[in-house]
Amino acid sequence: MAMVGLFWIVEGDVYVGAKPSGHAPGVRLTSEGVVGLGDGQSGLHLWEDVRALTVGGVPVTSLMRQVGAVAEVALVTVKELALPMGMGPEVEAPPLMTVCVDAADGEYELGAYAAAAVGYTQTEADLSRALLSRLTEGAATMQTTLAAMSEWGRAWEGGSAPRKAEREELLRGWLG
Repeated sequence: MAMVGLFWIVEGDVYVGAKPSGHAPGVRLTSEGVVGLGDGQSGLHLWEDVRALTVGGVPVTSLMRQVGAVAEVALVTVKELALPMGMGPEVEAPPLMTVCVDAADGEYELGAYAAAAVGYTQTEADLSRALLSRLTEGAATMQTTLAAMSEWGRAWEGGSAPRKAEREELLRGWLG
């Protein structure tokens, strides 16, 4: 599994944001369409009906976000040392992004948790948004693009996380 831009790719499956588990919200991109996962958003939006696909609420990496993440880790560590046993750390959910599906039968908002701990780079966010837009350009483009992303995910499985420059290069390549 690996994160490339806003996409989480595992064993050929492509998700926007983190791959959900249990009842957590998530969005999977399949050859059939956009699938909402988790409580309250299950459903399939067929590609032939999807006119636009956008994402909002994307946390973008900034110095303040990075400092905040380090400060949070330090605070949790101090709390764990100072509090009696049994008072475990509070787990805060990652930022929730909104994947907007403009379909022939209406507009849908699907939630997906961000996979990047301190946010995404602006370049990766922009390239990912362009790639989501590209997926709605037609069946041939969508099939080719998703196939390339899935193939990369299967080949990459078990490898180390790609670095920023490699992630950006992959996104540009998938954009064509």
